[in-house]
Amino acid sequence: MTKRYLGQNYLYDPSILKRIIQVAQLDEEDLVVEIGPGLGRLTKMLAEKVKNVVAIELDDKLFAKLRVELAEYHNVELIHGDALKYSYEYLPQFKVVSNIPYYITTPIIFRLLKAKENLESMTLTIQKEVAERIVAKPGGKDYGVLSLMVQYHAKPKLEFIIPKGAFRPVPKVDSAVVHIEILERPSVLVRDEEIFFRVIKTAFSQRRKMLSNSLKSIGEDVKERLTESGIDPNRRPETLSIEEFARLSDIVKGD
Repeated sequence: MTKRYLGQNYLYDPSILKRIIQVAQLDEEDLVVEIGPGLGRLTKMLAEKVKNVVAIELDDKLFAKLRVELAEYHNVELIHGDALKYSYEYLPQFKVVSNIPYYITTPIIFRLLKAKENLESMTLTIQKEVAERIVAKPGGKDYGVLSLMVQYHAKPKLEFIIPKGAFRPVPKVDSAVVHIEILERPSVLVRDEEIFFRVIKTAFSQRRKMLSNSLKSIGEDVKERLTESGIDPNRRPETLSIEEFARLSDIVKGD
């Protein structure tokens, strides 16, 4: 029996699983991390393709079943634990290929980005609407903090849609496979990352307001700083490119 509170929706179609692996661009020397291996179908296919697989499963019963199911795969390390608390920083270079449980999608992406030094790429099966937010460009309702956080560190691409009927149990929404290639250097140069992300989060905390209002908390002279950055204070945050946010954060940083 699946546990819906753990976001357990399983893919059975081997052709879709094979396509996910193709998107991941794996080779025989790779170390792959799989978060929430579930019934182990993707795990087995990964183990036949790469050098090592680290599979992290939280559910007690699934972990017990996986220990039996994956016993003959000596290149699979099965971890019983919370993927949000796993120490990815201690891994050598690795890639992530996973059908991410819906309820931890955004937190796990942010957690993995913190381990970006050795992370090469993420190929994730996630809710379609989250995938659209990750790849969104300025000007639309999907564009926001998640778009900018990912696009600062990586180059994301929505590869294909998986209809909800392909999963068991059938979820309420369609899914999408997104491939996120980690950049060697951030996509924009900023003087202070902490200020850069604070400006972004503050701006989008009131996304319907003009920047001169949504960014009031970063300084009384926010209008002047926006103007100095070449940004109209009357614009809304979803219209700013990542380059404009970088320019603004540098001016907020000051000397």
